[in-house]
Amino acid sequence: MANNEERSPKGVDRGLVAMYKILDGPTSWVKETFVQPFQKKYPYYHRRFNRVPTIDQCDVNEVACIYEAQEQWKRDKMVDSKIVRILKDRYIDCNYYEGEDAPVKCASIAAVSEEAATNWFIKYGDLGYNSTVVEAYMKQKHRMIWERRKSPEAV
Repeated sequence: MANNEERSPKGVDRGLVAMYKILDGPTSWVKETFVQPFQKKYPYYHRRFNRVPTIDQCDVNEVACIYEAQEQWKRDKMVDSKIVRILKDRYIDCNYYEGEDAPVKCASIAAVSEEAATNWFIKYGDLGYNSTVVEAYMKQKHRMIWERRKSPEAV
């Protein structure tokens, strides 16, 4: 009997539920009918950033453009680093799973991982942690000059 006395009467519960439905029903209907169908449904980790001009497209004293190019470069470096890390983890997992047969069965994964690591180093290697987009652009420029000098057409 003590439990029945502590409970609120069923009428009060029904009244609260009815009040909730009266207040929440129309707003939920409007949201589900008009708002949600017109919104793009992306998971939080699939946020899309529009590409901004690169550093070579910015004017010398255009601070906003240089800042946007720097942030774009940081995002690109982060994404490329994560891709290289994922490929390396796949190769390590393959080696662990295959055991003695790993050199044969994981050869394609190893090749892809090595190619990605090489490309990452070509683009970001020797720049350091606090490098800027201008330094990366200069590295790219110097590499292009070096490749032009080393090509057989230049001789």
